[in-house]
Amino acid sequence: MTAHDTARQVLAGLDTPLNQDLEALYQDLHAHPELSFEEHRTAAEVARRARDLGYEVTEGVGRTGVVARLVNGEGPTVLLRADFDALPVTERTGLPYASANEGVMHACGHDVHVTCLFGTMALLAGARERWSGTVLAVFQPAEELGQGAQAMVDDDLYGRFGTPDVVLGQHVMALPAGTVACHPGLAFAATDALQVRMFGRGAHASMPEASIDPVVMAASTVMRLQTVVSREIASKDRAVVTVGALQAGTKDNIIPDEARLQLNIRTHAPQVRRTVLDAVERIVRGEAAVAGAQQDPEISTLHTFPLMVNDDEACARTMAAIGDVIGHDRLTDPGASSGSEDVGVFGTSANVPVCYWLLGGVDPDTYAKADAAGTRSRDIPQNHSPLFAPVMRPTLTDGVTALTTAALTWLGPAPRSA
Repeated sequence: MTAHDTARQVLAGLDTPLNQDLEALYQDLHAHPELSFEEHRTAAEVARRARDLGYEVTEGVGRTGVVARLVNGEGPTVLLRADFDALPVTERTGLPYASANEGVMHACGHDVHVTCLFGTMALLAGARERWSGTVLAVFQPAEELGQGAQAMVDDDLYGRFGTPDVVLGQHVMALPAGTVACHPGLAFAATDALQVRMFGRGAHASMPEASIDPVVMAASTVMRLQTVVSREIASKDRAVVTVGALQAGTKDNIIPDEARLQLNIRTHAPQVRRTVLDAVERIVRGEAAVAGAQQDPEISTLHTFPLMVNDDEACARTMAAIGDVIGHDRLTDPGASSGSEDVGVFGTSANVPVCYWLLGGVDPDTYAKADAAGTRSRDIPQNHSPLFAPVMRPTLTDGVTALTTAALTWLGPAPRSA
């Protein structure tokens, strides 16, 4: 029996009762989002459900992470990863299951990832006679900080649970539901998140001559930073420099002492990253000097993400299997993304291949109409938007189908009868 046939037989278990359970789980997770390293309710629910499926469960891995393992005889170990932290975003979707936690939202679809992994876990647990090996389901905290994967690895993930033969995972995106997108090679950018403190001298707004105005200093810095990519990075290279926050002052008639900026930098090559970081530091210090600042600015790192590289052969093998099940016409190559992901840490730390793909989550008709009208950027909410809301159908079943097929492609065959 081919892996294709096995996948179809196992996926037959994705029937209405399981679908309804997955939808209920998704709505519960979406309504109760938790920030990075604060995912206590989520972790407890994940652990409870995994135990109910018969998995060996360990909580508190990498602070709030959960590992669920199912050993089914000799064979490969396949790591299936889902991240489960949310974002500090106030939801505006109007969904009946919208976030009940003020100012926190699953605006990046991690609730989809968890739900799909549970669907795969349930199918594999119910069809143990059709495969062999070990399923290592890793529920990762703090992906949004770029710290959760490393925290789990540093907590002796592989020493405690075994080293996998492959790392598999998926991320829901603002693509048409029903599509799976995978780019072999360099797939996601490196990220450097920086905080910049610029120091001036406060004064009354009526006497600006007595001040060194950090607001003007910061504003000038923001504008100058826009030239880094346009004037210092070659057109063949890719980089993004975004100032996501600028904070200064408390009242209209007070010139403050300090301004703070938060920067987000995305690059696809180490040498480009170094060029951008050096340019940012030069500009920040230069603008402070021009403004006459009497204290040097402070530049500190908030978090970083490494480059995420998909293994060419692993992607070819995995996508071929998924295409056999869902149809090869539903597979696309999105190219290298400027987004970032720390899933690659699981692969590089164990020196094993990674295959990580994107899952469509937008109603296909809605997407097609916006695409035809040229209004996708306006009408299709992207990840991290307060309006981001993947459609449950068919996103969840598609995600379970893709992940289950991928897992079975790497797990061993069914044991032979005696």
